[in-house]
Amino acid sequence: METMTEKLDLKKLDKVYYTAKTTPEIIDLDSYFYVTIQGQSSPDDPRFIQALEALYATLYGIKFLAKAEDNDFVVPKMEGQWWIEQEVKKMDDFLKVPKSEWHWKIMVRMPDFIEGDHFHRSIESIKIRKPELSNIDQVHFELINEGTCAQILHNGSYDAEAPTLEKLHAFIEQEEMKIAGHHHEIYLKDPMKNEQEKLKTIIRYPITKK
Repeated sequence: METMTEKLDLKKLDKVYYTAKTTPEIIDLDSYFYVTIQGQSSPDDPRFIQALEALYATLYGIKFLAKAEDNDFVVPKMEGQWWIEQEVKKMDDFLKVPKSEWHWKIMVRMPDFIEGDHFHRSIESIKIRKPELSNIDQVHFELINEGTCAQILHNGSYDAEAPTLEKLHAFIEQEEMKIAGHHHEIYLKDPMKNEQEKLKTIIRYPITKK
């Protein structure tokens, strides 16, 4: 009788990447491949929802191909980088900007055994099976290295992040560092399946010496 191969779960395998404390800390990250899609809009905009549809169609296509090679995996947690055009010196600067002007890159990290070939085969399959996903060419396979980062765990709704962010920004300043990349969030709990007060989000910034 055949035994089922255990699915790889990055959240369990790489606890440094997928774990944070409610007090700020500094961590060092390696380079990782991600499936990403980028745009500008409010998270409530239909374009954002359509971007997620294209992203997850690609992810599950990759998962199907990997499973056929006996390399099944749990689709990792969704992540997002967020930024605006103007310089952000404090969180109020960001929060005062209309959400329609927010830039975003939604991303999901891939296991080491996933290669560009898996990605391209998934995209080509989707173009045949789901031609309604007209934005599928906006999905990319990217190598990203954020290096040294400051991070903190936020408990609760996204709209209540300001105090947590102020704590993280103060920590970065105290460490005589400066932000060297985009605001990065890792969504540990699905907002579609959990109440707002039960959400858990890792907030992370690449940093460098002043």
